[in-house]
Amino acid sequence: MERTHLRTATIAMVGLIVTGALALPAAAQSKRALEVDDLFGIKRVGSPQISPNGEWVAYTVTTTSLEDEKSTTRIWMVPSEGGDPLPMTGEAASASNPRWSPDGKYLSFTASRNDGKNQVWALDRRGGEARQLTEVEQGISGYVWSPDGSKLLLTIRDPEEKDEDAKENKPQDPWVIDRLQFKRDRQGYLTGDRHSHLYVFDLATDELTQITSGRWDESAPAWSPDGKRVAFSSNRTEDPDANSNSDLWVVSAENTDQGDTLLRLTDYPGGDSQPAWSPDGRWITYVTGTHDPQFNAYATRKLAVVSAKGGERRILADGLDRNIGNPEFTADGRGILVSLQDSGEGHLARIDFESGRVTRPIGGEVTMSGFSIGAGGVAAAVLSTPHMPGEVHLVKNGELTRLTHVNDGLMGELRLAEVTNIHFPSRDGTEVEGWIFTPPGYDPNLSYPTILRIHGGPNGQYGVGFNFDAQLFAANGYVVVITNPRGSSGYGQDFGMALWRKWGIPDFEDVMAGVDYAIEQGYSDPNRLGVGGWSYGGILTNYVITKTERFQAATTGASMALLVANYGVDHYQVGNEAEWGLPWESRDVWERLSPFNDVDKVTTPTLIMGGEKDWNVPVVNSEQLYQALRRRGIDTRLVVYPGQPHGLRVPSYQKDRLERYLAWYDKYVKNASKPVTD
Repeated sequence: MERTHLRTATIAMVGLIVTGALALPAAAQSKRALEVDDLFGIKRVGSPQISPNGEWVAYTVTTTSLEDEKSTTRIWMVPSEGGDPLPMTGEAASASNPRWSPDGKYLSFTASRNDGKNQVWALDRRGGEARQLTEVEQGISGYVWSPDGSKLLLTIRDPEEKDEDAKENKPQDPWVIDRLQFKRDRQGYLTGDRHSHLYVFDLATDELTQITSGRWDESAPAWSPDGKRVAFSSNRTEDPDANSNSDLWVVSAENTDQGDTLLRLTDYPGGDSQPAWSPDGRWITYVTGTHDPQFNAYATRKLAVVSAKGGERRILADGLDRNIGNPEFTADGRGILVSLQDSGEGHLARIDFESGRVTRPIGGEVTMSGFSIGAGGVAAAVLSTPHMPGEVHLVKNGELTRLTHVNDGLMGELRLAEVTNIHFPSRDGTEVEGWIFTPPGYDPNLSYPTILRIHGGPNGQYGVGFNFDAQLFAANGYVVVITNPRGSSGYGQDFGMALWRKWGIPDFEDVMAGVDYAIEQGYSDPNRLGVGGWSYGGILTNYVITKTERFQAATTGASMALLVANYGVDHYQVGNEAEWGLPWESRDVWERLSPFNDVDKVTTPTLIMGGEKDWNVPVVNSEQLYQALRRRGIDTRLVVYPGQPHGLRVPSYQKDRLERYLAWYDKYVKNASKPVTD
């Protein structure tokens, strides 16, 4: 089926379509299959930042050491005309968030050195050692240079209260909870009254001035072009824990006593975020919604502008039924550049300020994961393709140039899977998109053992970027099917909303249609099928194994089975209550959508995993599913990773998880003799 793109009267696909600029080097004479340990050989490239004169692009490279059990991030820069990259920070300690001073003389970054608190540092681009700029006791969360380079706008969380009389062996104080949202994955219990506020730091005097305060949190601050005002996003409702609201506000940058009246710019009851000023200071663009905020997780994010003095918002490109983000005005103020999510692709788009017309300076089969704008309309972006992890590229005068080759050495050693884009009808005729990974040396005359991998979310999606897990399974002889079922975020509001209060229903039909397509096209052996995923990928796996016996093996990670068991245990109280209601008032919804209630139908051998400290989808869900399957005599195993949140942080645990996946699928899908790891 031919690939199609969204078309409306306001969209023109006249931007650059990415082709040969992303090609990898010529194949080496001898290549090998991808291995588990290659996960730690792939370096993650991010945070591209163009210097004010356009001559350099700074970026980050994160490497992971399996031996040392940690990741380290360094800052590099590369000439925008191409050439050898230069390391700007050392290997010993991580540095991140690179930013150029407005005059281009300094490259700043954040790092936790000396006292272990995150501070702002700066390097003179002409040479010399990094100099620490801030010395905030509790560290800083973020920073932005003022337009004239004389100040920094800092985001700082309130300090913890200290007990000066504490005894040496005094136990930790009990956690006393008095708020509705009382826990968060990776943070733990939310106790006390600590909030994130904005401060102005004068670089000449080292004076730190707080400009916001109160029982709210501020985020995404942005200087006005004249440096006199600051726009930010904040939920200042009576009880921020009870809703998903955030509005845009403007405060004076000289609000020294925090007494000035804040100007509220927006009143949409959902989320307004990511403000950016027009060059003349008259307008602020931002990301918003046009839907009932209870549908927030499934709805399309829109681009809007509002006068910096307040007034009615104007939605730009309202016919663009795709998610946008990270808006930035062009230097002439006539356009706004945004990241644009379209099907499984991630583009750089320009939306005209007056007409709303959409063009794409970067389009085609790529995934973009960050961009910055330079002088003269130049943009730097990190792009990835099915056979290339993210690398920095430059768009200038309509031409795309690849600037970094961080992972070419490793990629040049590997025989990777071929990746085929597919479109197929679901049971009710809805068109669904997916991709099929075929093993190196694939023989079209054979049908292969196949793994259906399911993405998280549910309002996430698979894209055309490099997919390590799928490539690893293919390297081990499997055809891999990945799909974007209903609820996925790149296909418009109706496609996303189709999953509202219907978890495990239309998306189950969609992923199964993907498997049927792979079988019909001759890729897959119907008698050798595996399924699995993490987070919502694990949740949908739980629906799959309670609805069909077609799979010989399943792996379900960080998943949920009995929905009501999560109430008050996970950190989704606002979203879950909006979608399913209160469990004592709409218990039928909670029970109807719980795959646990059909656990008596499961026959599939199932490997169950989770993190001990996961408060996103708490491990109690995995424990209950394991207990039920074990009680029923289904071949199962529970693997809990000590101290881990929703996403595994420890490299050896990441390796262990991949090895267990392969062992489980090999035993039950391939019928191999390789034992399952204990």
